[in-house]
Amino acid sequence: MKPIIVDQVEELLNNFKDKPIYLHLETTNGAYAAHRNEGMMTVSAFIRNGKIQFSHGKITGSHPYRVGLKLEDGWVYAQGLTDWEVTSDGQILLAGHDSEGRIAISLQLSEKPFN
Repeated sequence: MKPIIVDQVEELLNNFKDKPIYLHLETTNGAYAAHRNEGMMTVSAFIRNGKIQFSHGKITGSHPYRVGLKLEDGWVYAQGLTDWEVTSDGQILLAGHDSEGRIAISLQLSEKPFN
């Protein structure tokens, strides 16, 4: 993965607009938190192969970034993104890594369902 370059990633995101696509969105502080503070609540969110269609994709912030996808009746947001890549089959993968390189958030878009 490489660091997010806002203009490049926003252009790639908007290649998916107005198309039915599949979303993978996952956040976690999972195992990273438990060993540091036993009283810390572990939180996470996960959706895989959620079918969405958005009319506008936008990146805001300054490292880490937030991506917003405007849906017909709302928004999908992912906050804390730092890196990106495009796979050989055209999926866009965005991730947020902490200062120690551990993944904390993942946002992936694809025209085909994820395995």
